[in-house]
Amino acid sequence: MSADEIPDRPAPALPDAPSADIGPLVAIMTRLRDPNGGCPWDLEQTFATIAPYAIEEAYEVIDAIGRNDMVSLCDELGDLLLQVVFHARMADEAGHFTLQSVVDSICTKMIRRHPHVFAETSADGAQTVERNWEAIKASERAGRGMDSSALAGVALALPALLRAEKLQKRAARTGFDWPDTQGVIAKIFEEIEEVVNASSQDQKEEEVGDLLFAVVNLARHLNVDPESALRGANSKFDRRFRAMENMVGDAFPSLPLMDKEALWQAAKSDEIKPSAP
Repeated sequence: MSADEIPDRPAPALPDAPSADIGPLVAIMTRLRDPNGGCPWDLEQTFATIAPYAIEEAYEVIDAIGRNDMVSLCDELGDLLLQVVFHARMADEAGHFTLQSVVDSICTKMIRRHPHVFAETSADGAQTVERNWEAIKASERAGRGMDSSALAGVALALPALLRAEKLQKRAARTGFDWPDTQGVIAKIFEEIEEVVNASSQDQKEEEVGDLLFAVVNLARHLNVDPESALRGANSKFDRRFRAMENMVGDAFPSLPLMDKEALWQAAKSDEIKPSAP
């Protein structure tokens, strides 16, 4: 089903559902932003100055999920919600939009992008839903006279690893993709050789970027989330390095590299030892 075939009809009545009253949070933010007696720090903030906090809070949500820490997840989701309320409050003060506008907009968007639930269409699986979702997004951009490229809408502010994956997925939908992993692997070796042969610092940076892009492409072909994979590798390195330090204490920095390598292998071995019955 194409985006043009999606029925344009009024939003359906939604079923009753438990509601969460965020009024107290809105009232707190309004008080904090009150020029008469509000918080000096909150009053000084702009969209740009608090934007990094939204990213930070989103990552803390992901961290809590990764640790399966539901207490922390509840707390971090609250921090993330605060960022939405903060931005909406500043927009309201400037006459741009209100928090209600934000809620109305996402509700309308969710209904429009789920025609298989809220309209007389069907979807035979998650992949069909994803294809329809992207088609609807493309139609929305075209309707607003926005960038019509297949790569349109992939935010520049995304982490580079995630943006690389999204760009590749968009390009693949147009048929611009390796048919199998062999081509991707060959490309990785090609990029490694170009890194080795790079002479200037600018060339090295460019070629390392191409190598990372190619590795993300391989992860995509293997159905591996590169962000999760690298996060796991980071955690593994952190765990093993700390284990090495714990083995020898303060003497670790002064050990020769050969001894440090032996400690690393011991740390790896300890991780894979079977547990006692």
